[in-house]
Amino acid sequence: MHTRTRTTSTNRQTRRRNARFLAAAATSAAMIVALGACSSGGASSGGSDSRGDITIWYSNNETEIAWGKQMVSAWNADHPDEQVKAQEIPAGKSSEEVIGAAITAGNAPCLVFNTAPVAVPQFQKQGGLVDLSSFEDGASYIEERTGEASSQYQDADGDYYQMPWKSNPVMIFYNKDMFAAAGLDPENPQLSTYDDFLATSRTLVASGAAPNAIYPAPTSQFFQSWFDFYPLYAAETGGTQLVEDGEATFNDADGAAVAEFWKTLYSEGLAGKEQYQGDSFADGQAAMSIVGPWAVSVYKDAVNWGAVPVPTSAGTPAEDTYTFSDAKNVGMFTACENQATAWDVLKFATSEEQDGQLLELTGQMPLRADLTTVYPDYFAANPAYQQFGDQASRTVEVPSVANSVAVWQAFRDAYTKSVITGDGDVAGSLDDAATKVNDLIAQP
Repeated sequence: MHTRTRTTSTNRQTRRRNARFLAAAATSAAMIVALGACSSGGASSGGSDSRGDITIWYSNNETEIAWGKQMVSAWNADHPDEQVKAQEIPAGKSSEEVIGAAITAGNAPCLVFNTAPVAVPQFQKQGGLVDLSSFEDGASYIEERTGEASSQYQDADGDYYQMPWKSNPVMIFYNKDMFAAAGLDPENPQLSTYDDFLATSRTLVASGAAPNAIYPAPTSQFFQSWFDFYPLYAAETGGTQLVEDGEATFNDADGAAVAEFWKTLYSEGLAGKEQYQGDSFADGQAAMSIVGPWAVSVYKDAVNWGAVPVPTSAGTPAEDTYTFSDAKNVGMFTACENQATAWDVLKFATSEEQDGQLLELTGQMPLRADLTTVYPDYFAANPAYQQFGDQASRTVEVPSVANSVAVWQAFRDAYTKSVITGDGDVAGSLDDAATKVNDLIAQP
């Protein structure tokens, strides 16, 4: 098994996330891979110095539409000669399919405020994305706004083909009523170490308080590892990505510890192995769930919940615990004729004022350094989001590498077989997956 020095460095607003989002994202996997065969979209006839009207797309999420409309209205009121026309991303099997097809056709909008980091390498390969570092203040603006986390959004050459925009840092939600019914302390749950988490899970199930302790989707779509293995791997390693410096990281002692933890949950019947059609946490089929701040509004009237950081083997203090970011970013597309205007709009949309509007209207965390310090009034008035605001400063993103979806699929296939199904040796499975991942990221 590969060994490394352990790192010690310092929305879905509805339940679609748990059902319909999974179905859409499953389609996205095939679509992103299929787009690799598409020809590159043509470059614009304008360029980085051109100004004028632009078009942008944003998510069809209700709260994000509200944010987008007020942002566009505010910009247009002050820029009569550089108007923004905004619309929801056109309907399709997935956002990635729609964006990829627009790149191929050469008619992508200037900006898309719903760009999945995992899709960025493919869009870049298609020739569809503008390097934001090419603007004079491009890299400096991104790095000043986002801070140290900005480096996770660079490509292999250190350039930015995506603007880090917003995150939904995931944590453990737990059902206080189920904990109380099992004789556990609902205000001080014992969940910080693997041993404590497993002991608590056994009590929840054995007492009959919960059918399952936790129920992450046991299916094999590439993105499912973002909501079981990856948050815990980020926490266990102090902030390590699945791939760093062109090499898989997960086939080490930390990766094995995380995988063995999940394997125990499955082997002891504490986590369901069959796909659940619905929201297991809201439906009372699981006492815990790994979710982001979008869940605060979704579960507020459905579950008496509490939230804690994801566990680690030794019980890392909350203020030092990392997790998965679950971010959506902004891409600027090469079909855009008026890129100078698009860059100014992008900076306006990610300004301190507009990030504050995003926080207020959506409850999602802007990818901004010192978030809780910048918006103290919001977090004071909305204490349920305070934990997520703090957690947002310690997140890990999917790596921006070649064949990104295929990389995650190779990992998920190995994980599904050895951890969920329990077939084979975990360490050997991770080594085999790492070999496949290293081969994939070495390909052009």
